[in-house]
Order: sequence, then C-alpha cells, then structure tokens
Amino acid sequence: MDNIIETKSFDFAVRTVNLYKYLTEEKKEYILSKQLMRCGTSIGANISEAQKAQTKADFNSKMNIALKEANETEYWLRLLNKTNYLTENEFQSINSDIKEIISILVSICKKTNI
Repeated sequence: MDNIIETKSFDFAVRTVNLYKYLTEEKKEYILSKQLMRCGTSIGANISEAQKAQTKADFNSKMNIALKEANETEYWLRLLNKTNYLTENEFQSINSDIKEIISILVSICKKTNI
C-alpha cells in the first residue's frame, strides 16, 4: 500500500482491534468498545472500497462514509476517556491518529465534492 490514507486507516483498524481486546479482557467493557471497533474498522473498509469505485460519485460517497465513521470513532474514544476506560495518555495516543485521519479525509472530501 502506498496510498497514505489507506495505510493510515488500516493501521488504525489494527490499533482499534487491539484496543477492543484490551478493553474487553482487561477492563471488562463490552458495549462501548464494540461500537468503537465497528466504526474504527469501518473507516478503512470504506476507503478500500472507494479505491475501486466505479464512478466519481461512488468514490465520493465511500469517502464521505469513511469520514462519518471517523467522526463517530472520535466520539467513542472521547467517551471511553471521560468514563475512565482509557487513561489520558492512552486516549491522547490514539486520538492523535484519528484526528490525522479525519483531517486527511476532510481534505479528500472537499477536493472531490467540487
């Protein structure tokens, strides 16, 4: 993979799965972590689908869905932090990744939605 957003979203998905395992095994938290895993892994799946889009409109749609999933992921991370399932350091570490992904996706969506 040499597509930066594909690489970053895949790496983030791996991180999300590992965080899910940590939250369920160590913290015994099952509901919020499941929501996080669903949307955190969906970002990359939609970006991957967009790479093989049949039309520009299809590409735009998939990338906008990826952005929505990224925004939802950020919400669940904030909630896990504020409810003390994630320490401030754990939160800051993964939150910087999702903020970067959101920033890239916003840029892509703005450029392609013209």
